[in-house]
Amino acid sequence: KSVGEHGRIRRRVDKNDPDHASTQLAVIGMAGRFPGASNIDEFWENLKNSVESITFFSNEELAAGGIEPDILSNTNYVKAKGFLSDIECFDAAFFSYSQADAEMMDPQLRLLHECCWEALEHSGYHTGSYDGLIGLYAGNAPNHYWVGLTYLNSKNPLDTIFLNNNYTTKVSYKLDLQGPSFIVQTACSTSLTAVHLACQGLLEHECDMALAGGVSIWFPKESGYFYLEEMIFSKDGHCRVFDARGGGTIFGDGVGIVVLKRLDQALTDGDTIHALVKATAINNDGNRKAGSTAPSVQGQAEVIRTAHRLAGIKPESISYVEAHGTG
Repeated sequence: KSVGEHGRIRRRVDKNDPDHASTQLAVIGMAGRFPGASNIDEFWENLKNSVESITFFSNEELAAGGIEPDILSNTNYVKAKGFLSDIECFDAAFFSYSQADAEMMDPQLRLLHECCWEALEHSGYHTGSYDGLIGLYAGNAPNHYWVGLTYLNSKNPLDTIFLNNNYTTKVSYKLDLQGPSFIVQTACSTSLTAVHLACQGLLEHECDMALAGGVSIWFPKESGYFYLEEMIFSKDGHCRVFDARGGGTIFGDGVGIVVLKRLDQALTDGDTIHALVKATAINNDGNRKAGSTAPSVQGQAEVIRTAHRLAGIKPESISYVEAHGTG
């Protein structure tokens, strides 16, 4: 490891405070929309009760959504997806948008507005009552389908292009967030990368509170996918995580935002603390892998060890690990 990296690690963890409260981050609020759950409480209930939130569509539903008959008759077309309902709904007036702009706006951007507002409310703040700088770090899925559709149907295509870019800047403007405003795009790791960058921004005092997360909505809303042998998609539309029967993954729509603050400040302010981020780390394993989308064991081990060092903890002290798996 470089001297510079070790120096940065020492600066972040060698504090007089034995609990490193000045280098830890507190999660003080959150909001989200997920398949089968319009908020985080419903999402938690689904998790507790092992609810599978994948929808299987009929041919009629898919045809109404624009799926061609030759696709529907293909035996490898799996008619399943985890999708969000009511994505066509948006309180344009609340965010001071015209109805015309709201209709052209990518639903991902609409939901980012709403969930950032809801997350701040959940944390007990709104922008008018907070004196510090609030940053926004978030990413969204590419939505060429929506942009292309609205571009072709717009009387002023340039307005459509201008409206549907720089998503975080749009939200920061409407919510009067005066801290850093970053669009993040690192494929499947986008939301966690946004959290990492938000933590860095807070530790460097670029902001006093930060919103971080991501949104992904794929169109058409009612649609399936093609199953291909040896590829990552599930053959039957079910995702069996860490299961011997696991046969692939299935994509879904969703949005999640957390509100972060430095722990010492959150304690001083009397915030509700839902969780702590003791440390974050990020890397890239270059060409030490089979392909650009397949992370290497060595690279992942290195970033985990870095996170342990930054947090000042020993791996054997960890008694519970929660992981992401895609069947």
